[in-house]
Amino acid sequence: MKAITRFAPSPTGYIHIGNVRSAIYPYLLAKQTGGKMILRIEDTDRERYVEGATELIEDTLKWLGLDWDEGPIVGGPNEPYFQSERKELYLEWAKKLIASGRAYADPTPSEKIDEYRRECSAAKKPFLYRDHRPENPPEWEPGMPIRFLTVPKEYEWHDEVMGDMHTGPEVLDDIILIKRDGYPTYNFAHIVDDAEMGVTHVMRGVEYLSSTPNYLALYEALGLERPKLVSLPHILAPSGNKKLGKRDGAKSVTEYRDDGVIAEAMLNYLACLGWNDGTEQELYTKEELIEKFSLARIQNSGARYDETKLFWMNGQWIRRICDTQGVRALYDRTIGFWPEVAANYPEDYRVKVLSIIYDRLKTLSDLREMTTYFFVDPAVEIDAVVGNKFLKKMSEAEIESLLKVVIRKLSDVQEWNANKLQEALNELLAETGKKPAELFSLIRIAVTFAAFSPALNLTLDVLGKDVTLARLNAVARAI
Repeated sequence: MKAITRFAPSPTGYIHIGNVRSAIYPYLLAKQTGGKMILRIEDTDRERYVEGATELIEDTLKWLGLDWDEGPIVGGPNEPYFQSERKELYLEWAKKLIASGRAYADPTPSEKIDEYRRECSAAKKPFLYRDHRPENPPEWEPGMPIRFLTVPKEYEWHDEVMGDMHTGPEVLDDIILIKRDGYPTYNFAHIVDDAEMGVTHVMRGVEYLSSTPNYLALYEALGLERPKLVSLPHILAPSGNKKLGKRDGAKSVTEYRDDGVIAEAMLNYLACLGWNDGTEQELYTKEELIEKFSLARIQNSGARYDETKLFWMNGQWIRRICDTQGVRALYDRTIGFWPEVAANYPEDYRVKVLSIIYDRLKTLSDLREMTTYFFVDPAVEIDAVVGNKFLKKMSEAEIESLLKVVIRKLSDVQEWNANKLQEALNELLAETGKKPAELFSLIRIAVTFAAFSPALNLTLDVLGKDVTLARLNAVARAI
């Protein structure tokens, strides 16, 4: 069947890792079956509404390549896609329930409801509003809540992830459908919208599982066919013992993007956080995910969040893009991640730097620290030279003498390219009798003063002959 799915976030702040995974699975299923995914903004909680949050949601989905088929911006036959603009529709559906005897206007003051709760607490029994519903509800007027009149009974249903489920009548209650402010509750609005929009698969976090019996009662009272229910287990904190939260170090998706995580890696990582296709494959393109995704392979237990794995995967994707599409394809994404001084150099030079450094990057922001010496002469620190673990057995005089031999040899290199430089370096090994770790460490430190660098011949090639010799001479003079 062609699946019609939806992603229905609330615009209450930044878009969390867990929120995004709840968009990925509906997208994959819709695309795989030739169906469609709807983006619906559930903005009925006006107290928690955050200005600009909707745009942040849209921007994040676009960045990940999760294009929605209906919703804000693109429109569609079920407009509007903001719940705050659909108030009259929810009221119409609520009035139908009142007319059928399955909902009622509730004039009970909130203070009285609090009193009922305290009485139940003192009696050590669960609070169920159905035990306190008014005997003769008045006709509904604006400003008065509308509650569902539940008929307690057992329910059975099948969850596509959790399997066959069963519950008793004790969990059913007279839930609020329309609040005092005229806005619907989530419990009511999503059922109306899913029915109006023809949603076939409802995917959401497992925390809604306990509310499902009330949803089933509403489907029944409204004469609606149940959609397929898909409960997604929590993404767990690194400790594995609780749901992932911002306090656990997980950043928003936009923060990861700003830190240099690329879209392919984020999509790949989150899709596999609680799902696999039964193979050892770890890197998936969006097209591969669409082809291989299945509800049956979503695990029914929580998946532990591992930022280290995300960064590893990001590094793999950086290399994959360069190796398959060329360095230019990655360079276009690096704007804003270079050291500030890199702006003084031509683009072709930056591309050349990227071509020899990309396989060491875990995130694009690593460029700031890992490439500075390509754009500005590093400060000469003699202690870093003489204190190096491969050089500390040599005297300063020996180091100076060795540097002068290197300078003379490299000065004679006529064709300054990676191949010729490697030949010169190999000849230096033979002429000096030094081990590669000794000779190459000295040259690398003298020209970069960095903890590590790409292959030495490639580094010297990109720096150029004049810069290389000038830096070697500066260190020789300082010793």
